[in-house]
Amino acid sequence: MSLLNVGARALMANQVALQTTGNNIANVSTPGYSRQSAHMVTVPGQFTGNGYIGQGVDVQTILRNHNELLTRQAAMAASGQASDAVRSERLNQMQDIFTGGKDSLGTAISDMLGSLSDVKNSPTDMTARTVTLTRMSETAGRFRTAAERLYDIEYTVNEQLKNNVSKINSLAKNIADVNQEIASAQGNGQVPNDLLDKRDQLIREINQYIQTTQIPADDGSVGLFIAGSQPLVLGNTPTPLAVREKAEYPGSGQMALYFERPGASPLELGESTLGGGELNGLLQFANHDLAEGRNLLGRMAQSIAMTMNAQQKLGLTLDGQMGQDLFAIPTSVAGTTNGTGAGNVTFANPTQFAASDYEVRFTTPPAGQVVRLSDGKATNFAGLADPALQNIDGLQFNLTAAGGAGQTILFKPFASSAANIQAKLLSPNALAAANPINAAMGTSNGGSMQLAGLKATGIPALALPAIGTPTTLTFNGTGGFTVANGGTPMNITATPPTPLTPINPGPPPVYGYTAGQAINIDGWQITLQGTPKSGDTVSVGNALDPQYGDAYKRNAGNAGALMDLRDVQMFDNATLQDGWAGAIAQVGTRTQSAQYASNMSTAIANNLERDRTAVSGVNLDEEAAKLIQYQQAYQASAKMLQIAQSIFDSLLQTVSR
Repeated sequence: MSLLNVGARALMANQVALQTTGNNIANVSTPGYSRQSAHMVTVPGQFTGNGYIGQGVDVQTILRNHNELLTRQAAMAASGQASDAVRSERLNQMQDIFTGGKDSLGTAISDMLGSLSDVKNSPTDMTARTVTLTRMSETAGRFRTAAERLYDIEYTVNEQLKNNVSKINSLAKNIADVNQEIASAQGNGQVPNDLLDKRDQLIREINQYIQTTQIPADDGSVGLFIAGSQPLVLGNTPTPLAVREKAEYPGSGQMALYFERPGASPLELGESTLGGGELNGLLQFANHDLAEGRNLLGRMAQSIAMTMNAQQKLGLTLDGQMGQDLFAIPTSVAGTTNGTGAGNVTFANPTQFAASDYEVRFTTPPAGQVVRLSDGKATNFAGLADPALQNIDGLQFNLTAAGGAGQTILFKPFASSAANIQAKLLSPNALAAANPINAAMGTSNGGSMQLAGLKATGIPALALPAIGTPTTLTFNGTGGFTVANGGTPMNITATPPTPLTPINPGPPPVYGYTAGQAINIDGWQITLQGTPKSGDTVSVGNALDPQYGDAYKRNAGNAGALMDLRDVQMFDNATLQDGWAGAIAQVGTRTQSAQYASNMSTAIANNLERDRTAVSGVNLDEEAAKLIQYQQAYQASAKMLQIAQSIFDSLLQTVSR
């Protein structure tokens, strides 16, 4: 009977082993499945006078081949990879907006400025003027189109954030349900391998969206925590998440994840606390990368519009009127506050703009600091009327009410500029191509001095009629000149502009003359070449003075000044014409960095997943070898039963005689 029992046990054990191996082969492509193996133990031997005689084998349990450390590391790495990959994908979409080529915004800007060349050469040509106005309209349209594409990306990102949060909430509930099933199954004394695989797979899936930390409990359940310590799943209880605008700045467009705590107010979780997952990558893109792209675009629109508007208003139209704005653009932007603070920002100097949002932080009200969010640079102010607020990166912060200690005001000065820019001029006559001033060399001049350039600058800012105040420059032939009618030469490169120091205080004061060096007086600029003789003069007056007749219509000095704006240093030391290339470079650098991070995290995640599957994955060659092994063992066990049966039959026959 003992041989029969041994054979029966062996037969059953090898049958279980064959069934387990078959189950492995069947689940070779099942996501999250961990290879299983039958763990066999020897049945304690029976004591006899001849020693302990073996009683066969039993299957103690079905082992799950699983390494907890590798599983957690792989899930963590996959979470980081998902964050980097989705951010890189979205940056590539934004980079498609900041591109070159004939249809790019940069080409539109170049064509607009280049078209002024024809106006400069032929200021009364209506066709040339119409082409310029068309180019301006096209430029404004491309700004708006680029801004709309950024808004489209923002919309899809926000929708993806909401969709991901829904998936997280669904997965969290599923994990809580599996936790309950595992806790119930633990009571039978055996490990529920399939349920554990199911839970691990759900955890891997949820880590694709948000990075979690897992802490096992005594009942077999696992607690999931996010943002360091917030319990997403505890036992069989999940906590829902939500995504919406930051409560601190409603209407700002900045997004945040909220932990909907039962019985308490929602807890805002910033992207810096999330660690990894698609949610983290999307929030980083929405709150930082997309904001920079919109600021780069908006700063360019604001700067170009303000600069060209200012120069246009210094010129004369074909109707003899001072020019009006070429572009409609925001003049002030209100801040978004989380307290009692209030104010707006106005645009002062377009050559100093930085592509950034700003935050006013009240430390000891009314004192505080203005922080440039792109790099953290802070400017302290002592009160609401502190002059330090009048020019920060070319912006003027007009604070009308102080916030409490710790309260802030968020300013997004360039967020809507590109979306709202419009070309205003409809009539070619309204293009102010002419200078409001005219210059004439003295009829009795004996030197070689010639007029090389004349234009209105508006610096220092004076009333426009003052630009045309008749003025005469008289040269002494020894490198100096005097100014009639009280005009004062200025150094307009200083901030603010300062009067030039005369080489001889006079009276009248004598100023130094250098051929080719611009002379700035009362908002206009004249450049002379050559060497004057003593008594040589240059007269500058109002272009509308009757003595000049309609000569202003054939003057294109202001069109030349508008065209020359392309060489003005404006965007982080780049010229107006090169500003688009600079924006492309900044977005491209950010995109390239994100792609590199994505490639690195993908390699790390793949290596760790390969290590995990080396332990838990099913190897068909190995399982095929086991099939043969257990098949032979099963056949041998059956043979053992056959032999035992034969011996038992022989014994019965002998006894029956």
